[in-house]
Amino acid sequence: MKKKGASASVLLIYTGGTIGMIEDARSGELRPFDFKALTSQIPELTKIDVRLSSLSFNEPIDSSNMHPVVWTKLARMIAEQYEKYDGFVILHGSDTMSFTASALSFMLGNLRKPVVLTGSQLPIGVIRTDGKENLITAIEIAAARYKNQARVPEVCIYFEYKLYRGNRTFKYNSQHFDAFRSPNYPALAEAGVTITYHPSAIRLPGKGKLQLQDNLENDITVLKLFPGISKKITSAILNTPGIKAVILETFGAGNASTEEWFIEALRETISRKVIILNITQCQEGKVIQGMYETSSQLKKIGVISGADMTFESAVTKLMSLLGRKLSVKQIEKYLQEDLQGELTK
Repeated sequence: MKKKGASASVLLIYTGGTIGMIEDARSGELRPFDFKALTSQIPELTKIDVRLSSLSFNEPIDSSNMHPVVWTKLARMIAEQYEKYDGFVILHGSDTMSFTASALSFMLGNLRKPVVLTGSQLPIGVIRTDGKENLITAIEIAAARYKNQARVPEVCIYFEYKLYRGNRTFKYNSQHFDAFRSPNYPALAEAGVTITYHPSAIRLPGKGKLQLQDNLENDITVLKLFPGISKKITSAILNTPGIKAVILETFGAGNASTEEWFIEALRETISRKVIILNITQCQEGKVIQGMYETSSQLKKIGVISGADMTFESAVTKLMSLLGRKLSVKQIEKYLQEDLQGELTK
């Protein structure tokens, strides 16, 4: 859907998910609709001053089947089309949207253009759908410019009137339209009668060419602590064959058991050059190793603090760093640095 004389161009990429579904009149089943006929479902798009093009996966996928292979495909699609468009909108299932947004933030270095992920809780063909507003506003944000540069040159999520930095979000609600939260970082923009941007929260655009980092390694496991976790289970997780990193989900500000067997199990794992990254189970706040006695030993034996990174960001940042074939020391260093706005120093 191209408009002559439009001020900006946006590429719409449909991966799958609820937003792209319509109800079959005969069977009542939900099925993907043809995005080439997008304006028949959302006639309001014809009123937006944007040259809109679309690409769709040959076989749309449910976001529960999301995989690093798909992230690589998406990152390469954006890199291939990067110079042709002012912004990108990715339609995606909400369940793993925060993982995808986080992954793309680490895969697309030097980003100077918006990559906005959106979706919906109800299919776009349903009368009460939230999909229309989400899509229309996401397109407007992807096309928005100020002083001859993109208003939001980063990977973000737009959902229910809020624009968030993608690698700061998590899905917290499956029943309401406001499905996402970003407790440790403010919204980048809010949509009301007008779209209000918050420049102080938005990253500066990259300099130079887009840097595609499309190699990811997923040799990661997760050890989520709970009172009474057994030595047998802990050992089984930490000794998973082939692992290169462990995400340790701790209590509060990064606290864990001080039992000798537990600390020794972590120390032995680290001695095998396996990275252990400490993130909190709390939805808000950060890891501060050494704040309490129950985290001071973790710091002493070489557990890395994940500060206020989300679980989604921790997973994808590790995959990206492992994919770069760096040394363990280099990875540990970068895990503690703010690479793409994912943590607060």
